[in-house]
Amino acid sequence: MPFAALTYDIRPGCEDEVAEVFAGFRRVGSPSVPGPSGGTPAARLLATAVFVRDATLVRVIEYEGDLDAVARHMAGQPGVQEVERRLKPYLNTPRDTDSVDGFVRTFRQSLLRCVTQIGVPRD
Repeated sequence: MPFAALTYDIRPGCEDEVAEVFAGFRRVGSPSVPGPSGGTPAARLLATAVFVRDATLVRVIEYEGDLDAVARHMAGQPGVQEVERRLKPYLNTPRDTDSVDGFVRTFRQSLLRCVTQIGVPRD
C-alpha cells in the first residue's frame, strides 16, 4: 500500500503542545473515501502516524487509491479540521486549510517526495 508524508513547519519548543493536539485525534467514521459520484469508493484510508522533532512535524498516511480523493475527503473531516485549527498557533508557516481548495493545495505543497516504499505482501 502506498504512503504519503506531509510536513508541517512548527515553532521549535512546541513539540509537547503539538503532541497534545494529536492526542485526541478523531479518526474518520469510515476508511472508505467516496468517489466523485458518491458510488464506487475512490480510495481507502488504512493508517495514520504523526512524528515530531524540533521544528518539523510529519503526518504519514497509508492509503489505497486516489491520493487527491484522500486529500479532498480529509478536508471535510471534522477531526482533521479541528487539528488544523488547533495547530495554527504553533505553526511557523501558516497553512491555508479553511476551505477544501486551500486544504488540497496545502496538502499537495506539504507532500514529501516518496523515494522508496518496501513492504511484504499482505493477505
